[in-house]
Amino acid sequence: MEAKEEENKEENKELDYEILREDFPNYDLSFKLIVIGNAGVGKSCLSMQATKKRFENNYLATVGFEFFVFNVKIDNKVLKLQIWDTCGQEVYRSLITSFYKNSSLAIIVYAINEEKSFEDIDLWIKDLRSNSSPDIKVFLIGNKADLEDERVISKEQALQVQKDFDLDLFMETSAKTGFNAQNLFVEAGRILYKEYTKFKKQPKVSGEYLKKKELKKNKKKKCC
Repeated sequence: MEAKEEENKEENKELDYEILREDFPNYDLSFKLIVIGNAGVGKSCLSMQATKKRFENNYLATVGFEFFVFNVKIDNKVLKLQIWDTCGQEVYRSLITSFYKNSSLAIIVYAINEEKSFEDIDLWIKDLRSNSSPDIKVFLIGNKADLEDERVISKEQALQVQKDFDLDLFMETSAKTGFNAQNLFVEAGRILYKEYTKFKKQPKVSGEYLKKKELKKNKKKKCC
């Protein structure tokens, strides 16, 4: 019992981090992230604010994909997060789904002042889960938190969606002010690193062992 409690404490402890420059040359681990959501919710601006600390009011809508890199050191390991920022237009939806398969984490973004972007979250989740790995991590992000006076989606509504779809994290951000922009990707790094270390600790079972186990199982079936 004590060993199990210690293991749980180890898994739940906060990991120290250090945000590194975008062009940091070396890394220990690399993960692919995909950012999805309706057009105009600020996906590219959020990724740019996190990686380049820059915001552009008149940013042109993404056509196809944009690529960003966020480097963070966690538990003395340098993680390179490859951020694939996608366009939100319906015409590109089938193209986007091809990028789901190799992604470790998906970030679904809506705008707190736009009801349609929130209503479409379930469509994005269904697309994602139909085309991605079953163990992909999923974050729900309410962007444009600086537009509090125009808010139409409450935090309680978003938390309910997180609960209903069993998503890994909910957070509000502002690409304009930088609120939680970098924290979002730090949390992505933390959860992916924890998942990686958990997987590494699992005992390895050889193919030969599994083969022998299956043969033994089949013999028992024949004799009974």
